[in-house]
Amino acid sequence: MKIQVNTDDNIQGSDVLNAQVEEVIESNLRHFRDQVTRVEVHLSDENSQKGGSRDKRCLMEVRLEGRQPVAVTHQAGTVNEAINGAAKKLKASLDSIIGKLSSQMKSPAVPRGEESE
Repeated sequence: MKIQVNTDDNIQGSDVLNAQVEEVIESNLRHFRDQVTRVEVHLSDENSQKGGSRDKRCLMEVRLEGRQPVAVTHQAGTVNEAINGAAKKLKASLDSIIGKLSSQMKSPAVPRGEESE
């Protein structure tokens, strides 16, 4: 699973920040390691130097093998909170998507008109 971290001009990117993002993603998405090929993380400060209580934004986009990308966002007061919130949303979204795929693969399709009444 490849993880790419991008920041806007108002958030200082660093090796420490990249390591933190990777740790959060790997711990939240470890169950999906085989299905996920890439995760892109975009961190931004919506209000720049004006401040604000929920102005840090984290957008995470995950690419699943053979599927369309899935994206989530989370806004919070700090970059760390935004990263953790987005990772939790992404995990919940993947749980739902992969759970539905698994149940579709397990249950045989019933042709129309042949459903039991």
